[in-house]
Amino acid sequence: MQFSGYILDVEGTLVDSVRQNLLSLQESLADFGIVVPYDLLQLYSGLDGDQTLQLIAPDLDADERKRVLEAQGKLYERKYLQSVKPFNGVRDVLERLTKHGSRIALATDCKGPELKHYLSLLDIDDLIDSLACGDDVEHGKPDPRLVGLAVRKLGVPAGQAVMIGDTPYDAEAAQGAGTAAAGLLTGGFSKEALTEAGCFVVAGELRDLLPYFEKGAHVPASVNP
Repeated sequence: MQFSGYILDVEGTLVDSVRQNLLSLQESLADFGIVVPYDLLQLYSGLDGDQTLQLIAPDLDADERKRVLEAQGKLYERKYLQSVKPFNGVRDVLERLTKHGSRIALATDCKGPELKHYLSLLDIDDLIDSLACGDDVEHGKPDPRLVGLAVRKLGVPAGQAVMIGDTPYDAEAAQGAGTAAAGLLTGGFSKEALTEAGCFVVAGELRDLLPYFEKGAHVPASVNP
Protein backbone atom coordinates (compact mmCIF):
# COMPACT_ATOMS: atom_id res chain seq x y z
CA MET A 1 0.00 0.00 0.00
CA GLN A 2 0.99 3.65 -0.34
CA PHE A 3 0.71 5.56 2.92
CA SER A 4 -1.18 8.85 2.88
CA GLY A 5 0.32 9.97 6.18
CA TYR A 6 3.84 9.71 7.58
CA ILE A 7 4.33 10.42 11.28
CA LEU A 8 7.92 10.87 12.38
CA ASP A 9 9.64 10.86 15.72
CA VAL A 10 12.37 13.51 16.05
CA GLU A 11 15.08 12.61 18.59
CA GLY A 12 17.05 9.61 17.34
CA THR A 13 15.06 9.58 14.08
CA LEU A 14 15.63 12.97 12.45
CA VAL A 15 18.40 14.26 14.74
CA ASP A 16 21.28 12.31 16.29
CA SER A 17 20.63 13.01 19.97
CA VAL A 18 20.27 9.71 21.80
CA ARG A 19 23.74 9.65 23.37
CA GLN A 20 23.41 13.24 24.57
CA ASN A 21 20.01 12.54 26.12
CA LEU A 22 21.22 9.47 27.95
CA LEU A 23 24.39 11.14 29.23
CA SER A 24 22.43 14.10 30.58
CA LEU A 25 20.07 11.71 32.40
CA GLN A 26 22.99 9.70 33.77
CA GLU A 27 24.69 12.85 35.09
CA SER A 28 21.49 14.21 36.61
CA LEU A 29 20.83 10.95 38.42
CA ALA A 30 24.41 10.95 39.72
CA ASP A 31 23.81 14.43 41.15
CA PHE A 32 20.97 12.88 43.14
CA GLY A 33 23.24 10.08 44.34
CA ILE A 34 21.96 7.44 41.92
CA VAL A 35 24.50 5.63 39.72
CA VAL A 36 23.00 3.95 36.66
CA PRO A 37 25.06 2.25 33.91
CA TYR A 38 24.73 3.76 30.44
CA ASP A 39 23.76 0.39 28.94
CA LEU A 40 20.79 0.17 31.30
CA LEU A 41 19.63 3.66 30.36
CA GLN A 42 19.89 2.68 26.67
CA LEU A 43 17.18 0.06 27.20
CA TYR A 44 14.72 2.81 28.10
CA SER A 45 15.78 5.41 25.52
CA GLY A 46 12.61 6.94 24.12
CA LEU A 47 10.39 5.83 26.99
CA ASP A 48 8.36 8.43 28.89
CA GLY A 49 10.78 10.05 31.35
CA ASP A 50 8.74 9.46 34.48
CA GLN A 51 8.20 5.81 33.57
CA THR A 52 11.93 5.43 32.97
CA LEU A 53 12.74 6.74 36.44
CA GLN A 54 10.15 4.47 38.04
CA LEU A 55 11.97 1.51 36.49
CA ILE A 56 15.60 2.49 37.07
CA ALA A 57 15.24 4.43 40.34
CA PRO A 58 12.19 2.93 42.09
CA ASP A 59 13.04 4.55 45.42
CA LEU A 60 12.38 8.05 44.06
CA ASP A 61 8.95 9.47 44.81
CA ALA A 62 6.95 11.48 42.26
CA ASP A 63 8.32 14.83 43.41
CA GLU A 64 11.91 13.59 43.28
CA ARG A 65 11.38 12.16 39.80
CA LYS A 66 10.06 15.51 38.66
CA ARG A 67 13.14 17.26 40.07
CA VAL A 68 15.49 14.82 38.32
CA LEU A 69 13.77 15.36 34.98
CA GLU A 70 13.84 19.14 35.41
CA ALA A 71 17.55 18.97 36.22
CA GLN A 72 18.16 16.78 33.19
CA GLY A 73 16.33 19.19 30.91
CA LYS A 74 18.42 22.13 32.09
CA LEU A 75 21.68 20.15 31.83
CA TYR A 76 20.81 18.90 28.35
CA GLU A 77 20.02 22.38 27.10
CA ARG A 78 23.15 23.87 28.66
CA LYS A 79 25.72 21.16 27.91
CA TYR A 80 24.51 18.89 25.12
CA LEU A 81 21.96 20.53 22.85
CA GLN A 82 24.44 22.39 20.67
CA SER A 83 26.26 19.15 19.80
CA VAL A 84 23.16 17.55 18.25
CA LYS A 85 23.27 17.19 14.47
CA PRO A 86 20.57 16.24 11.97
CA PHE A 87 20.88 12.93 10.17
CA ASN A 88 21.89 13.16 6.53
CA GLY A 89 19.29 13.71 3.87
CA VAL A 90 16.23 14.32 6.05
CA ARG A 91 14.83 17.13 3.91
CA ASP A 92 15.33 15.15 0.72
CA VAL A 93 13.47 12.17 2.17
CA LEU A 94 10.51 14.30 3.26
CA GLU A 95 10.37 16.04 -0.11
CA ARG A 96 10.14 12.69 -1.85
CA LEU A 97 7.53 11.34 0.57
CA THR A 98 5.29 14.34 -0.06
CA LYS A 99 5.81 14.37 -3.84
CA HIS A 100 2.70 12.26 -4.44
CA GLY A 101 0.44 14.07 -2.00
CA SER A 102 1.21 12.30 1.27
CA ARG A 103 1.09 14.39 4.44
CA ILE A 104 3.70 14.55 7.18
CA ALA A 105 3.43 15.04 10.93
CA LEU A 106 5.97 15.05 13.72
CA ALA A 107 5.13 13.20 16.94
CA THR A 108 7.77 13.82 19.57
CA ASP A 109 7.96 13.87 23.35
CA CYS A 110 10.40 16.77 23.22
CA LYS A 111 9.27 20.38 23.52
CA GLY A 112 10.42 23.92 24.22
CA PRO A 113 13.96 25.04 23.37
CA GLU A 114 15.04 21.57 22.23
CA LEU A 115 12.26 21.19 19.69
CA LYS A 116 12.77 24.73 18.40
CA HIS A 117 16.49 24.05 17.97
CA TYR A 118 15.90 20.74 16.17
CA LEU A 119 13.47 22.35 13.74
CA SER A 120 15.98 25.11 12.99
CA LEU A 121 18.62 22.45 12.22
CA LEU A 122 16.33 20.40 10.00
CA ASP A 123 14.85 23.21 7.86
CA ILE A 124 11.67 21.22 7.12
CA ASP A 125 8.94 23.54 8.42
CA ASP A 126 7.46 23.95 4.94
CA LEU A 127 7.12 20.16 4.59
CA ILE A 128 5.40 19.51 7.92
CA ASP A 129 1.60 19.54 7.92
CA SER A 130 1.14 19.11 11.68
CA LEU A 131 3.03 18.71 14.94
CA ALA A 132 2.21 16.86 18.14
CA CYS A 133 4.77 17.37 20.91
CA GLY A 134 5.39 17.01 24.62
CA ASP A 135 3.45 20.21 25.29
CA ASP A 136 0.28 18.60 23.94
CA VAL A 137 0.01 15.45 26.06
CA GLU A 138 0.65 14.45 29.66
CA HIS A 139 2.31 11.11 28.95
CA GLY A 140 5.03 10.24 26.46
CA LYS A 141 5.43 7.10 24.39
CA PRO A 142 4.52 4.23 24.53
CA ASP A 143 1.25 5.91 25.50
CA PRO A 144 -0.54 6.12 22.12
CA ARG A 145 -2.15 9.50 22.63
CA LEU A 146 0.70 11.49 21.09
CA VAL A 147 0.59 9.45 17.88
CA GLY A 148 -3.21 9.50 17.91
CA LEU A 149 -3.15 13.29 18.13
CA ALA A 150 -0.73 13.48 15.20
CA VAL A 151 -3.05 11.27 13.12
CA ARG A 152 -6.06 13.43 13.90
CA LYS A 153 -4.16 16.61 13.06
CA LEU A 154 -3.08 15.10 9.75
CA GLY A 155 -6.66 14.27 8.86
CA VAL A 156 -5.86 10.84 7.41
CA PRO A 157 -7.27 7.45 8.48
CA ALA A 158 -5.02 5.72 11.03
CA GLY A 159 -4.88 2.65 8.81
CA GLN A 160 -3.29 4.73 6.03
CA ALA A 161 -0.58 6.20 8.27
CA VAL A 162 2.80 4.90 9.44
CA MET A 163 4.80 5.97 12.47
CA ILE A 164 8.56 6.08 11.85
CA GLY A 165 10.73 5.96 14.95
CA ASP A 166 13.93 4.58 16.44
CA THR A 167 12.64 2.85 19.59
CA PRO A 168 10.24 0.03 20.50
CA TYR A 169 8.18 2.64 22.35
CA ASP A 170 7.47 4.45 19.07
CA ALA A 171 6.20 1.19 17.61
CA GLU A 172 4.06 0.40 20.65
CA ALA A 173 2.53 3.88 20.54
CA ALA A 174 1.81 3.42 16.84
CA GLN A 175 0.05 0.14 17.40
CA GLY A 176 -2.02 1.65 20.19
CA ALA A 177 -3.06 4.46 17.83
CA GLY A 178 -3.95 2.08 15.02
CA THR A 179 -1.13 2.99 12.63
CA ALA A 180 1.60 0.88 11.10
CA ALA A 181 5.13 1.21 12.48
CA ALA A 182 8.53 1.41 10.76
CA GLY A 183 11.75 1.26 12.76
CA LEU A 184 15.23 2.73 12.44
CA LEU A 185 18.46 1.45 13.97
CA THR A 186 19.67 4.98 14.75
CA GLY A 187 18.43 4.83 18.36
CA GLY A 188 20.63 1.96 19.45
CA PHE A 189 17.99 -0.79 19.49
CA SER A 190 18.38 -4.04 17.58
CA LYS A 191 16.33 -5.05 14.57
CA GLU A 192 14.87 -7.85 16.67
CA ALA A 193 13.73 -5.49 19.42
CA LEU A 194 12.05 -3.18 16.92
CA THR A 195 10.40 -6.04 15.05
CA GLU A 196 9.10 -7.60 18.25
CA ALA A 197 7.60 -4.23 19.23
CA GLY A 198 5.55 -4.20 16.02
CA CYS A 199 7.68 -2.68 13.23
CA PHE A 200 6.85 -4.28 9.89
CA VAL A 201 10.07 -2.95 8.39
CA VAL A 202 13.38 -1.89 10.00
CA ALA A 203 16.11 0.12 8.23
CA GLY A 204 19.48 1.59 9.10
CA GLU A 205 18.37 5.21 8.85
CA LEU A 206 15.53 7.28 7.45
CA ARG A 207 16.73 7.49 3.86
CA ASP A 208 17.04 3.69 3.75
CA LEU A 209 13.24 3.48 3.99
CA LEU A 210 12.66 5.48 0.82
CA PRO A 211 12.94 2.65 -1.71
CA TYR A 212 10.56 0.60 0.39
CA PHE A 213 7.90 3.30 0.65
CA GLU A 214 8.26 4.45 -2.95
CA LYS A 215 7.67 0.99 -4.38
CA GLY A 216 4.61 0.53 -2.16
CA ALA A 217 4.88 -1.06 1.26
CA HIS A 218 3.16 -4.31 2.04
CA VAL A 219 1.79 -4.03 5.54
CA PRO A 220 0.61 -7.19 7.29
CA ALA A 221 -3.10 -7.06 8.06
CA SER A 222 -2.38 -7.49 11.77
CA VAL A 223 -0.74 -4.06 11.92
CA ASN A 224 -2.96 -2.33 9.41
CA PRO A 225 -6.54 -2.25 10.73
